[in-house]
Amino acid sequence: MRKFFKNFRQYLKSPEVKMMWLFLFLVLLIVAIDIFFLEPLWAGVSATILVSAGIVILFVNFRSAKTTVQLRLEKSRLDNVIAGIDDGIIIYDENFQVLLFNPAAEKIFNVKKEALTSGKLSPESVQNPNLSVLAKVIFQSLAPLVVLQSPEGVYPQVADISFEEPRLQLRVLTDRILDENGQVTAFIKIVRDQTREVELLQSKSDFITVAAHQLRTPLSAVNWSLESLQKENLNGGQKELAETGLSAARNLSKIVEDLLNVSKIEGGKFGYNFQQLDIVKFLQSAVEQASVVAKDYKASVYLEPPKEPSIILEADLERLGLLMSNLLENAIKYNVENGKVTVSVERRTDAPFIQVNVADTGVGIPQEAMNKIFTKFFRAENVAEKETEGSGLGLYIAKNVVNRHGGQIWAESVEGRGAIFHFTLPTDPRLIPQREIANS
Repeated sequence: MRKFFKNFRQYLKSPEVKMMWLFLFLVLLIVAIDIFFLEPLWAGVSATILVSAGIVILFVNFRSAKTTVQLRLEKSRLDNVIAGIDDGIIIYDENFQVLLFNPAAEKIFNVKKEALTSGKLSPESVQNPNLSVLAKVIFQSLAPLVVLQSPEGVYPQVADISFEEPRLQLRVLTDRILDENGQVTAFIKIVRDQTREVELLQSKSDFITVAAHQLRTPLSAVNWSLESLQKENLNGGQKELAETGLSAARNLSKIVEDLLNVSKIEGGKFGYNFQQLDIVKFLQSAVEQASVVAKDYKASVYLEPPKEPSIILEADLERLGLLMSNLLENAIKYNVENGKVTVSVERRTDAPFIQVNVADTGVGIPQEAMNKIFTKFFRAENVAEKETEGSGLGLYIAKNVVNRHGGQIWAESVEGRGAIFHFTLPTDPRLIPQREIANS
């Protein structure tokens, strides 16, 4: 009831109601004039027509006033919602006149919306110290560092924009506002300030890097000492202790290397050196090296004879070696006794890519774990039970190596019946991303 009276009071104050009272006064005035100056018959006809027209107009006016009040209420609610959003929201037309600039945007850019109502933004606005950052977000080609997170020309556009002065890390989503005919009427940008998150991530990454580097030297000394000790004339128990210690030290060294690699990947500083290589010869070499390890696990590794004896593409030999090492090591370690690992390569017929497949006859991956296997530190329960040692970083690193090459990686598996990992690499070098992207 209180809400009804509140809306009714707003309705009574609306311009439509004021016009309605004015119209009613004019109708009554004309009726009074007709009564004094016209014959009773014509005065009655005139009054009837005027009153009928007045009722229709009043009804239409009432409906219009009611709609206007509802629109104002909806606009008020929308304004309250937009004002309460933590992300900056900017709406501007095709002439770069800012139509909406919410409080979060004011805070991010340190600009009051009143300062944007007097004129349009333009590339020259970057010369204005107060509008420089905002103008570089609107005209992204002027920004110091922009990393596109979505295909160019496809909406919505997502980009990460970095500024040194002031220090800002922004994720900007840009989309078009279309009318009922599909014509662009305006643009909207949703700006998220990720500065604090990026700095925390960088601090964590720096800590891991420093700690891993500090561990490298003593671990190298431990490895060297245990390797030297193995060469000595030891009895059975001593030799077993030396072998156990050396195995543990090597596993720890690999974990340290994985942590360093992940730290570099997250900072976009893993480093890639693309050059032409023959993927068939590369896979043959990877299989030969993995066969040595496979013997210790009583497994065998094969390369299926490819249809083409040679496939040339551009890739980073060292990073692809790390990728294959991780995939083959997993396929061997989590296999069954006398199990097989089969590697194959084929050229895709639907796109300019080659596809590499690594299939094993091992324990497989539980279905509920399939969407997590490429995340950091994840290890499926059945895998952890079979092989207790492992960092859970290998597949995360593998995925980032494939992404940097412009390919995709995925897996298929039935628990207890093995797994197949597939990844693609482009044969067209134009499909390789131009720069390395930081990952979280």
